[in-house]
Amino acid sequence: MLTQMSLRERTENREEGLSPYAAKSRLSRGRLRAEEPCPIRTAFQRDRDRIIHCSAFRRLQHKTHLFISLFGDYRKNRLTHSLEVQQIGRTLARALNLNEDLIEAMALGHDIGHAPFGHVGGEVLGELTRGAFKHHEQSLRVVDVLENNGQGLNLTWEVRDGIVKHSEKDILNQDWGNVSTLEGQLLKLVDIVSGNNHNIDDALRAGILAEADLPAEITAVLGHSPAERIKTTVSDIIANSWSVTGYDAAGTDGRPQIRMSQPVAEATHALMVFRAKLFHFHFSETEAEKAREVLRRLYHYFINHENELPPEYSFSGDTVEQKVIDYLAGMTDQYELRIAEEIAGK
Repeated sequence: MLTQMSLRERTENREEGLSPYAAKSRLSRGRLRAEEPCPIRTAFQRDRDRIIHCSAFRRLQHKTHLFISLFGDYRKNRLTHSLEVQQIGRTLARALNLNEDLIEAMALGHDIGHAPFGHVGGEVLGELTRGAFKHHEQSLRVVDVLENNGQGLNLTWEVRDGIVKHSEKDILNQDWGNVSTLEGQLLKLVDIVSGNNHNIDDALRAGILAEADLPAEITAVLGHSPAERIKTTVSDIIANSWSVTGYDAAGTDGRPQIRMSQPVAEATHALMVFRAKLFHFHFSETEAEKAREVLRRLYHYFINHENELPPEYSFSGDTVEQKVIDYLAGMTDQYELRIAEEIAGK
């Protein structure tokens, strides 16, 4: 009969059958604070579970992804986006013989520091902090500091690396800089694939966009429906990256890379540009401005009323501005509105 300890070891032994370039949990660079390994789960599986059970992850269901969620409940949110990144990431990791548990943990945690009200919220916090607020850095701050009463989740180095670097991407050059794992490279592309289709699907469902409105040069390459576009990009990444078949799409340094073909990368970039213009055209002067006003009002209020911040945002050594940004970034869309109403009534 298998002992509990052998369950983790058996999984770690199975990881030896992954690509020689895949991250292995038993070879992790470790955690910020040393701790005894779990007798059942690998280090990356444990990270995944810690993220799923944390407060910031649960709040993603009430945070807008692109469109402002308070004006309609049919739109997708940060949680549905994270789950799509997880699903597509696992599919690709399995096809490329990479570590599925690692990409899953990265995917579930990559947007955990996003502000409410979608990209508008992040833009406003960036303006208020003179460019200091970046959602990927805030995601790392959430898992390192803000969760667990200031103790953080104590995740592995590999998961933290994937979270904080997922936003540094150039889809056309695909110069991945100092991303340390192939799973981290994969997360970057999967985030783009999911984000593009997540937002376009929202626009189609809302009647803002018809499939025929998409530029022909995009649909000719990627397909004529969200499902087709996901299938095209996933298949293209598999065909153009290192895989279990032994095909090695090496970069200039001779190491394997996760990448798309040039035609698919160009079409994917064009879709990113198209959806950004779509968002600003429809929402910059209506929903977005309402969100901006709420965030600015709350920011200035709490800067001048630090004593009204919840105690969990009062960690030693933090500036008042940092405490306020942590509080605002952690709010859901609905909670932000409710607090704004309470303040207005004082």
